[in-house]
Amino acid sequence: MTSLSPAPRSRGLAVFATLLAIALLVAVAAVGESVRAGITTSPELSTFSIWVMAAGLALGAVTLWTAVSALRHSFRSAREEAAGEVLASRASAAQSRQQSFVTFGLAFAIVIAFALIQLVLINDGNIQRTFLRGDLMASSALDIARAFIVNIRLAFISGVIVLVFGLVLAIARMIPGKAGAPVRFLAVAYIDLMRAVPAIIVLYLIGFGLPLTNLPLLSGLNAEWFAIMALSLTYSAYVAEVYRSGIASIHPSQWAASRSLGFSYLQTLRFFILPQAMRLVIPPMLSTFIALQKDTSLVNVIGTLDAFNQAKFYASSTFNLSSVTVVAILFVIITIPQTRFVDWMLERGASRRKGA
Repeated sequence: MTSLSPAPRSRGLAVFATLLAIALLVAVAAVGESVRAGITTSPELSTFSIWVMAAGLALGAVTLWTAVSALRHSFRSAREEAAGEVLASRASAAQSRQQSFVTFGLAFAIVIAFALIQLVLINDGNIQRTFLRGDLMASSALDIARAFIVNIRLAFISGVIVLVFGLVLAIARMIPGKAGAPVRFLAVAYIDLMRAVPAIIVLYLIGFGLPLTNLPLLSGLNAEWFAIMALSLTYSAYVAEVYRSGIASIHPSQWAASRSLGFSYLQTLRFFILPQAMRLVIPPMLSTFIALQKDTSLVNVIGTLDAFNQAKFYASSTFNLSSVTVVAILFVIITIPQTRFVDWMLERGASRRKGA
């Protein structure tokens, strides 16, 4: 009977993790004190810096404790190996390595977070005063939030139009046969063109160009409708490709079975293909609409009074960008939950496919 191999060595990794945790504590204390000493104009900011340093030291102590735990398990592994308990030794070595890797992860996260906060506080808090002045953010928040409703309205109306027009484009691009070749060519040309031209250029051309044409109905629209038109024209091309990928992923046997039963091409699409494709394209479609939602901030170039334009008015009057930070926060508040929802749908779809 072959004897078990000895436990893998974990001492060196644990020692390195311990030294890293000690270095982290020293760095947090040194950098934190240096930044705090440089803050001379704001006692509140100096106090906040002390709390940040204390939090960093506390987290560093947790990291050191984890590293010491890894070191302790490595010593236990050596003792168990010397006693001939190979299986127990291997288990202790595995625990030691796990604790060492946890130490590395904690140290990396603490360094990044601490460095970002110190970046805000460094140079006597000039970055904080430029981007994160609480009084200016509070005074501008209500007006910016009201203007943000314009962004939401633009995203919603454009999204509805994009859903319909994108589906039309996708179907036009996939029409079969020689008779459908001209339609396919036009659909492909439109999709390629609108995906190639930046959205801000389309906004500029429509927002400032259409009023100069004196076309009936179109030239008399307000800036919001010009923004909706531009965003819809641009994002319908992207959504058309999302639709097309979902339709193309349906197995050809579905088409063949439907057509053999006497259903027409459009009937096959409506009753058999699209219902299946829709379930597949929902996650990427949501990602596209998140991008559309964020691009509503571009409409300020044609004079639409959205949140970004409102924030720019405050920024120009106060010579400070804290109001623009409010806009960023509003977009984060509505975008991150949607992103997590998309991730959940993707994971659910993957679980269903594995279960099938």
